[in-house]
Amino acid sequence: LLDVRSRGDEAVRAANARVGGGRPDGRLVANRDELDQARDALATNVRRALDQAIAHVTRFAQDQRPTTTHTPIIPGVDIERRWTPLRSVGAYVPGGSAPYPSSLVMTVVPAHVAGVERVVVVTPADRNGVVDPVILGTAGLLEIDTLIMAGGAQAIGALAYGLPEAEIEPVDRIVGPGNTWVTAAKLEVYGDVGIDLPAGPSEGLVLAAPPAQPDRVALDLVTQAEHGPDSPAILVTTDPTFADRVEAAVGALIATALRRDILTRSLTDHGRIVLATDLDSAVAFVNEYAPEHLSVDVEALEPTVARLHNAGSIFVGPWAPESAGDYATGANHVLPTGGLARSSGGLAIDSYGKFSQVQRITRDGLAALAETVTTLAEVEGLHAHRDALTRRFELDEVGS
Repeated sequence: LLDVRSRGDEAVRAANARVGGGRPDGRLVANRDELDQARDALATNVRRALDQAIAHVTRFAQDQRPTTTHTPIIPGVDIERRWTPLRSVGAYVPGGSAPYPSSLVMTVVPAHVAGVERVVVVTPADRNGVVDPVILGTAGLLEIDTLIMAGGAQAIGALAYGLPEAEIEPVDRIVGPGNTWVTAAKLEVYGDVGIDLPAGPSEGLVLAAPPAQPDRVALDLVTQAEHGPDSPAILVTTDPTFADRVEAAVGALIATALRRDILTRSLTDHGRIVLATDLDSAVAFVNEYAPEHLSVDVEALEPTVARLHNAGSIFVGPWAPESAGDYATGANHVLPTGGLARSSGGLAIDSYGKFSQVQRITRDGLAALAETVTTLAEVEGLHAHRDALTRRFELDEVGS
């Protein structure tokens, strides 16, 4: 990050060459024609799926759009809470081992709904130096302003500090999920630039017990493990026999899976089954763990969901797989990880702007506040604060 800050484009190229994520020719920025051509080349079914995903994410984001409010406190004292979109946002879109056009949709559509002027996307090339054509096509579909071909910490540095050679200025805030390195880099640049939240590695927890079907629960656990070898997938249940049946079903799924190596590593290192003595204990464990994704399939379904307070996204019942939320429901899949769901929510419109307080005070309004202001200023020993009020009235009398 320090190297990118001092050397800009050259440092990003060097990091790409050293750890991967860039093109063999060192070019960092995709041109508009590339994005438009990739958009036009999207397969019909892929374009249709993207169109639906974009429409649903747009609908959910529009419902969150903040509004400016005015609050009259007393006569002569009015506070406006003014919403302002950010001027520029950088979106990190994972790639390399697998393309994630869905993450591009999740991070860019809310920016457009919020009214962000400039959106810069960073995404890595694969091991052959090729950016996935569906990623490029999705960027064209979303009319991205700028797409930088880089991944990892160097990509976060490019967003935070800009690329002078390519005439790309730093962004105001960085959003999007990533692996451990990307998350660490986002935390490191925080203060130089805003960030949404640490989002990654992905994690999932399933709270289930009979009459849930073990095979369905196994599908949800394997779905979570498929995100990557560092992705926890955890079953919490009150029934030992049910746990054994789920474990057997997971093993059967892994045996025929295309991403068998990743699933095996993920579940060996981070897969767990937690046996709780009762549902109350299970709920307490879930709330303490605070998972990114939480699937719930128990008999007392809605009463249990009402008690689950700490999760990035909750999938309710046997017909709500995590993959539906990852791609199509419209809910955002950029979510807090590492226990941060205890204090944070997922990516939303408010990550793409800010509120300013605008305070309007008349002479009569200030007079009504005078005793409170002067008393508290004197208690705190801040005499200039007191005088800023009292001297105003003295100067006004002299002037009149």
